[in-house]
Order: sequence, then structure tokens, then C-alpha cells
Amino acid sequence: MATLRKIILIFILLLGLTNAQASYLLIPMDESQSNHLKAYGIAHWVLENLISAQWLLNYRGGSFLIQYDKAIETECVIRNVSYEILADAKVTGILNDIAREDVNMDALKLEKAPKIAVYSPKDKLPWDDAVTMVLTYAEIPYTVIYDEEIVNGELSQYDWLHLHHEDFTGQYGKFYAAYKNMGWYTSQVRNAEAEAKKLGFNKVSQLKLYVAQSIKQYVGNGGFLFAMCSATDSYDIALAAEQTDICEYMYDGDGMDPQAQEKLDFSKTFAFQNFTLERNPLIYEYSDIDVTTYRKVSSENDYFTLFEFSAKWDQVPTMLCQNHETTIRAFMGQTTAFNSKLIKPNVLIMGENKAAGEARYIHGEYGQGTWTFYGGHDPEDYQHFVGDKPTNLEMHPNSPGYRLILNNVLFPAAKKKKQKT
Repeated sequence: MATLRKIILIFILLLGLTNAQASYLLIPMDESQSNHLKAYGIAHWVLENLISAQWLLNYRGGSFLIQYDKAIETECVIRNVSYEILADAKVTGILNDIAREDVNMDALKLEKAPKIAVYSPKDKLPWDDAVTMVLTYAEIPYTVIYDEEIVNGELSQYDWLHLHHEDFTGQYGKFYAAYKNMGWYTSQVRNAEAEAKKLGFNKVSQLKLYVAQSIKQYVGNGGFLFAMCSATDSYDIALAAEQTDICEYMYDGDGMDPQAQEKLDFSKTFAFQNFTLERNPLIYEYSDIDVTTYRKVSSENDYFTLFEFSAKWDQVPTMLCQNHETTIRAFMGQTTAFNSKLIKPNVLIMGENKAAGEARYIHGEYGQGTWTFYGGHDPEDYQHFVGDKPTNLEMHPNSPGYRLILNNVLFPAAKKKKQKT
């Protein structure tokens, strides 16, 4: 009997020791992580379930620290996400190291799962969108909204908004020359014109301007905006052209204002200034903001570099640049990258090819909110063409280019510390 009681006592002690050693779950985001993209999905799932979490900036690639829960461990196993179980003493040591003034790291609390909206057309178009693909792959829920929802004032219901590679100038992506006889193009034009009339606008360009201005107000009120590819430069161009007509007859039934260039108001834009419009309606380009047509970078040498920011002083750009790689393979798009000379001086460049004069990843504030523009179409498809198959992210679970997208998705969940003065 005494022996049995001794065995039971040892078992209880061992059980207590196991629980003590399993106080925290660390999701590493360095090279040891088996699936970086789904790791963000775990972090988002944790927040949805109101479980405490921290984002360890610059610690092992921007790892996540979570109060241990068996359900989280199980979810990591199901999603093939690498994790480590740490005891209290180990975690205390890590956090103490991170807090040291001479170490470029910080720990930010993640408070709640952001409510995500993707601005994207409801009709099926012949191209895919990197953000919706990675959100789906990472198992992060989102809602698709479009012009009607924004006109009806529903944008304020969401914390974070992504702009599908939209053309906010009302020129249908300037696809006219190459695709005007394609069924998908004529359908897109027909649907857009019907939607504009339904919502009370005479032209598609007028509807898109209203949407662009509504999004600007959303950011000013504290929203988080993320855009890729042509949704970046076309957005700013639409804002600058609010007092003029920049569409030729095949796009809106009448000609462009001959003084359109002179009437641009660069004070209205988020990111760009002093750009020159591409006035030829048959050229697949909006302006000289995008570098696609004149860049001289070979595909073999096409990379961009992320900047390193102070984790304790500049938490926002530090969060947005968390990665296990700092030099990232570039990728093309209708808007591939931005001419650095045309970027406003108050805009923060976070990723660039400096030798080529190209900015790839930029960020800024407006009112109480922020915006981030990311050039290119698909981080794992160097030159994606209309009609190409979408990328299979099962083949790219550790994509550093896609990680930048997911940094932006998770960014609104973080409690930002007040900056020192």
C-alpha cells in the first residue's frame, strides 16, 4: 500500500512539473518554422478565441508567444505549424533579454482579432489576388465588399481593408488595347456601368472617385488600409484627379480634359506627387509612378531589401517588416514598384531596390489611421499574366514575400506603445 501511495505521489508531482513546464507556447518565425503563413493563422485564431498573445518583434523572425493551452497545441499540429513549449522561467529570461535597451527587440501585446474586409469585384475576373489567396491559405476569415457596400456606409464595420488590384481611375485597368474583344472585359465594363447607374453615378470614374474618397475618410477615422499592384498608384491618381477628367472616350464616352495634367492636385494623395499621367489610352500604364515599362533590372538580379527599424522606438514599421529574410525576391505586376523620386518626403520606405531607384513597400499615416502600399502582383509568381493559374501556396509555406502581407493583416491587433519624446 505504501508503495502504491508513493507511486501516486510521484505521478502527481510529475504532472505538476509538466504543467509548470508547459506554461507558454512559442511559435518561432525564423528558419525553424515549418509553415510561416499558417503560423499567422494560428495567431489570428488565438485572438478570435480571446487568448492572450504577444508578438516578439525581431526575436527569431518575429515569433509569437502565447499562454499555453492544449487546444492551441492541437491546432498547431493540425496546421503543421512548428511550436515550442516553454516553462515560466524560460519565458521570463526571453522577455528580460528582449527588454534590454541595447537589444533591438520588443514584445507587443496582441489584443483582438481584426475584422477584415477585402475590396474586390463580385464577378469572376481572369486573375487572382495574392491577399485573398494567402488569407484563405492561412485560414484567416475575411468579408468581400465592393462599391455598393462602401456607398452604403458599411466600411466602418471593419478594422482592416485590402484593395484588390483595382483601377480607381475608371479606365478598367487600361486593358482596352489588348482585351477589348474578350468576353471577360466586355462583361466587366457592362457590370461596372450598371453598378454606377444603380448607385446614382453617371460614370464609372465618378463612382470610383467616391469610393476612393470614402476609403480616405475611413483611414482618417482610424482604419488600416493595405493595397497591392494597380490599386496603389491608381488610387492616388484618382484622388489627385478629383477636379478633372482623365478618361478617354472608350472608357467613359467622352474625351480627357486637355488640361488634366495641370489640374492634378498632389495635396490630395497619400503617397505620390509630381507624377505625369500616361495620356495614351492604348498604353497599359497610368503614369510614371510605376517603373514596369522602363526598369532595367534583370530577372536574375531582381530583389528588394527590407529596412531594419528600431523595435522599441518604431514599432509600426518593425511589425510590418518582420521576416526570416531581409533580401526578398521581387515580382512584377501591372504596378511592379514605385519610382522613388515621386514619393512624398513624409512617406516611409520599408523595402526598396536602391540601386534601381525603386521603392517596393511603403507606408504612411493619415489622420488616425495608416496605409501601406506593396508593389507587384504575386510574391511567388515572378511575372503573372492574365489567365495564368493561381499560385499554390502549399508549395510556398515559408514565402517571405507573402509574410509581408500577413504582417499587415495582424498589425491592427497589436497594442502600440506611446513613442518616447
